[in-house]
Amino acid sequence: MKPHARQNSRHLVILTGLSGSGKSTVLHAFEDMGFYCVDNLPVELMPIFAELHAAGEGDFARAALLVDAREGVQLEKLPPLLKHLKKDHPMTLVFIEASEDALLRRYSETRRPHPLGKNYSVRESLSHERALMDPIRKLADVVIDTTQFNVHELRHFITARFKNPDKRPMLVSVVSFGYRYGVPSDADLVFDVRFLPNPHFVPRLRPFTGKDPKVRRYIRSFPQTGEFLRRIEGLLTYLIPHYIHEGKSYLTIAFGCTGGKHRSVMLAEAVEKSMEKHGYSAKVIHRDIDK
Repeated sequence: MKPHARQNSRHLVILTGLSGSGKSTVLHAFEDMGFYCVDNLPVELMPIFAELHAAGEGDFARAALLVDAREGVQLEKLPPLLKHLKKDHPMTLVFIEASEDALLRRYSETRRPHPLGKNYSVRESLSHERALMDPIRKLADVVIDTTQFNVHELRHFITARFKNPDKRPMLVSVVSFGYRYGVPSDADLVFDVRFLPNPHFVPRLRPFTGKDPKVRRYIRSFPQTGEFLRRIEGLLTYLIPHYIHEGKSYLTIAFGCTGGKHRSVMLAEAVEKSMEKHGYSAKVIHRDIDK
């Protein structure tokens, strides 16, 4: 029983993915969790490291390797090598990616050259890299899209996904907004809460926001508010596990009222607390509260 228990305590993670997607941030998160981490390990040395991991104690019991486009043409050897290694060495292949717009923005902000971009534009290099990495992506056990993560959220997500089994591996962003300013373009789910009575038409409440206790009490005084929140909670706790199963790593839920100051703010705050209660990492954003 003891050897089997030691085997179960081992964890070898292979990190790869697109340049600019946050792979280094992910590797640092694994390092903070106590993994023995190696950045840019040559492909031909991976079998040796896998053997060391299988036989080693202590530091090698949990390890994470980062392999990416810096390997150049050697990267073409990675898919068959991974298939071979997985037969004898249990491991988790994690692929990190982001949308093209997000990657272009990140390269524009950092002004760093793409590793494949000596003779190509960043856009052309990204397209070439996606094609080069696609066979590896198809082998991945976990695909993480970092488009909507900042650095801190990504580190938190990786920790929740690989260290804390009680924390659900998804970041839920709850956004309040005003319809007069437009619907958030990045929202996955949008709920119109203009059916609730509007505190704007109550003179003593108009100057305050949905964060104020007086406004919250007013909105909650109507039975449809409680019924709506119960139904939303039931819907989200049903949907989110299915999103996670399909590989989605974040979800943006938007609540809209007329001006984005009262009803949507109060409901966004309530839903954010509900998601935390159910074990999901959640944050709230009030887009139009000061307009």
